[in-house]
Amino acid sequence: MGRGPFGHKPAGTWDFEPPARVTYVEPFPRRVRGMLGGETVVDSDAVQLVHHSRQLPYWAFPTADVHVKARRSGAVPGHVVVPWDAVEEWYEEDEQVFVHVRDPYHRVDCFSTSRRVRVLLDDVVLADTTTAVALYETSIQPRFYLAPEAIRMDLLERSDTITHCPYKGAANHWSARIDDRVVEDVAWSYLDPLREGERIRGQLCFYDEKVTVEVEPAPNS
Repeated sequence: MGRGPFGHKPAGTWDFEPPARVTYVEPFPRRVRGMLGGETVVDSDAVQLVHHSRQLPYWAFPTADVHVKARRSGAVPGHVVVPWDAVEEWYEEDEQVFVHVRDPYHRVDCFSTSRRVRVLLDDVVLADTTTAVALYETSIQPRFYLAPEAIRMDLLERSDTITHCPYKGAANHWSARIDDRVVEDVAWSYLDPLREGERIRGQLCFYDEKVTVEVEPAPNS
């Protein structure tokens, strides 16, 4: 997906003209379950993971392991595909999966950085630090997470907005209030992250669409 090699906006270049669409199928060794109305309607440890160019991967299940409406898989004979919203909860082993199927090749890497990071809303400095955590996630632009101690938390207030990431968990949001002006949801924070997000637990990241995020460049850049 995204800027990956077979994504819709690849970051790199090939030394040949790749086909417009490829399909790759591989065994998915984890037990996958789907729950609906408190009942298990999908339960399989013989799942196949199907990748198509420019699409998120999806699970294909042996027909006998599915007891809810599904469609026949065109990529894996004898298997069916269950729409994500056909069940209420999905699990890999005993951990719930949110939003969409997790791509096993998706990476979330966190690095401590001494580069100076400043966050401004108009001419008001919301944050200024040299101890940020740089988060590099597959197909997504780098993000910088800041400790609350580096942020003007007196200018922020918790909002009711919650979003979900299949790799990092549930994100709570924060709005900025400066005098009588309120800018909704300028930052988010994972208060109880999944394992990929443990390094950024409780830290805040700002939407650069709503504020100005200045990151110190390398000396010779």
